[in-house]
Amino acid sequence: MTDAAHGSDERPVEDRHEIDPVAPETFTSAHEAYQELRGSCPVAHSQTYGGFWALLRYDDVVGVLRDIDTYTTSVQNVVPKFAFTGRRPPLHFDPPEHGAYRRIINRFFTAEKMAALEPEVRRFAADLLQPLIDRGDGDISVEYAQKFPAHVFARFFNLPIELSELIKQVSAEYVAAIQIVADEDVKRLSRRLYDIAEEVIAQRRENPMDASEDLTSALIAGEYEGEPLPADMVLGCVRQLLVTGMVAPSVFIGNMFVHLSRDQQLQAQLRADPSLIPAAVEEFLRLYTPYRGMARTPRRDVTIRGQQIGKDEPIALVYTSANRDEAVFPDGENFILHRENISKHIAFGAGVHSCPGAPLARMMITHTLEEALSRTSHFEVNGDIEMAHWAEWGTNSVPLQLAPA
Repeated sequence: MTDAAHGSDERPVEDRHEIDPVAPETFTSAHEAYQELRGSCPVAHSQTYGGFWALLRYDDVVGVLRDIDTYTTSVQNVVPKFAFTGRRPPLHFDPPEHGAYRRIINRFFTAEKMAALEPEVRRFAADLLQPLIDRGDGDISVEYAQKFPAHVFARFFNLPIELSELIKQVSAEYVAAIQIVADEDVKRLSRRLYDIAEEVIAQRRENPMDASEDLTSALIAGEYEGEPLPADMVLGCVRQLLVTGMVAPSVFIGNMFVHLSRDQQLQAQLRADPSLIPAAVEEFLRLYTPYRGMARTPRRDVTIRGQQIGKDEPIALVYTSANRDEAVFPDGENFILHRENISKHIAFGAGVHSCPGAPLARMMITHTLEEALSRTSHFEVNGDIEMAHWAEWGTNSVPLQLAPA
């Protein structure tokens, strides 16, 4: 890797503060800051959250993700650190132990499983969107994006919708507590989520389901090196899975509606030709990637672009910036339908810890756009956009005016 500006900065690390994860943001401000940093300081440092490094360039982020010998996910997998209440596989595990859980999880995201789930995902999207369209206005983030995942996950995990909605509610409070570093609230809400996961597992033990049709049952029946998976690790895994997929769709979906409100020509093009929507979804994922705090910890001192990073110093992998890196994605700040190298985007990560739920996420996003565009003749933002906070990037509130088809 070549040295970049600041690579030989002599200031003590504790005095460096090139990236500010708690700065107030608009819909464009973070990306403007990241674009500048990619050129001037691609290996940035922040004193916030106890101090951390941040990688802004694509090759650096992917290089860390793929180098599992040098960088571990078992110490700190996100900035800020908040895993106070136990290890949760597979995200907190390195290979080979990670694979015991990941192999089971992967079986539930096959093309066959997704095809069986698809009609219900589409129905959830239509049912939740229609009230906003009938009314002519609504907040696509609050009234749709923050509800839709709970319905999908209720079906995916074979849970009552009431329980899934509770998980979504507690998850939202948990993420909010993480963002303001309210550690005691983080611990309290995490334990609440563990209690819910324990309840789900207890129900499965009392009323077993087919392990080929229910992920929780499959984990209970799982083995590693000929032994059953440890009960506390099954609990941690279920706790992780119930929460992880709730957050990203909630902050991502509104981004597409903001973009399409600002690009009415693209909105009309996708409405006229729905076959373009899957390609548009991939470019939206690249352009508005919701993750910027996924982290790794070096097992030894390392040097990236001339910058020395000490053993055990947390490194945030800013996917949100990496996916706009002009060295990989020319004109990366702009939407380009059918981008030639779109398959290189890392909205779902890369390497052994890439998101197993990517097929379901793509389905949810695609059906959201298909149903919204087919049921409207026009929509646009008609109020103030409220942004999420680090470690996610995206929208918490997007008021829309919608004209029915």
